[in-house]
Amino acid sequence: MASVTFDKATRLYPGGDKPAVDQLELEIEDGEFLVLVGPSGCGKSTSLRMLAGLEDVNGGAIRIGDRDVTHLPPKDRDIAMVFQNYALYPHMSVADNMGFALKIAGEDKATIRKKVEDAAKMLDLTQYLDRKPKALSGGQRQRVAMGRAIVRKPQVFLMDEPLSNLDAKLRVSTRTQIAALQRDLGITTVYVTHDQVEAMTMGDRVAVLKDGLLQQVDTPRNMYDRPANLFVAGFIGSPAMNLVEVPITDGGVKFGDSVVPVSRAALSAAADAGDRTVTVGVRPEHFDVAETGGLTITVNVVEELGADGYVYGSTSAAEGSQDLVVRVGGRQVPEKGSSLHIVPRAGEIHVFSTSSGQRLSD
Repeated sequence: MASVTFDKATRLYPGGDKPAVDQLELEIEDGEFLVLVGPSGCGKSTSLRMLAGLEDVNGGAIRIGDRDVTHLPPKDRDIAMVFQNYALYPHMSVADNMGFALKIAGEDKATIRKKVEDAAKMLDLTQYLDRKPKALSGGQRQRVAMGRAIVRKPQVFLMDEPLSNLDAKLRVSTRTQIAALQRDLGITTVYVTHDQVEAMTMGDRVAVLKDGLLQQVDTPRNMYDRPANLFVAGFIGSPAMNLVEVPITDGGVKFGDSVVPVSRAALSAAADAGDRTVTVGVRPEHFDVAETGGLTITVNVVEELGADGYVYGSTSAAEGSQDLVVRVGGRQVPEKGSSLHIVPRAGEIHVFSTSSGQRLSD
């Protein structure tokens, strides 16, 4: 097993004027499950492919353990990759697909069979070993691709959106299986996804990328509770955090008809930057519905989920006509078209600089 280090690693595609990955600095610990997440085109797959040796590194270095692998070919890096499209050989059986890399490496048939059977047992594939990939479901094919990686016992697993071709229910069960497998095997894993729910449920730590730049790397809980900037705040969490620009007033910020207390340090930091407003972030579950005061929203859509519901509403044109999402109890769901007074809970709001987008609150 080994750690992975991106040391100011940069990838600039030929003809491009802006790096796809810009001076990425990231330390992944031995045995850690790290998820790279971000919107399409943010550089997450490029980062993974740089680590795999499938993309050139134009600046900086990449290390696996103590070895500098920046310019090594993929076969010499001791990594195994699981692709989005499974990449199985259609003419080979499941067993032959899983053992192919070992066969190329010159291992004897008995050893290959033993390793393949052990991996198949782990992945519940034993009964499918003699089948061809076309006779398997999408979830089974993905497990075969996982098995092919496991039998090699590499130092690092690389996974590039391995669940995106599966249906919603299968994705949930397979992500649980992958996370449990990784913990059992203890192999350092770098996992790429655009799905932030996947990132939050699977990773020991999550790294958020935007436009090739690392925005934040932290545990899922810390990232949810303390997003570093407006981009991370709006990206992590489902439904997304509500972000509202509000004026600074004595003792806090003016939120509709209410004054919400904010830390003095956050307000002085905003004043130092010359901001007269701050952007306040409130998660849907951190609003209270009040009789009066706060911000008034008109209910547009209600999603009833049984235990609770999400109200999608908007403020009036006089207040800037902003869309907001509020979580309510499943038995206190308001009518469509009605008005709600919502007040953010003190101590549960996030304050960001309107000008720089950086977090100001503790």
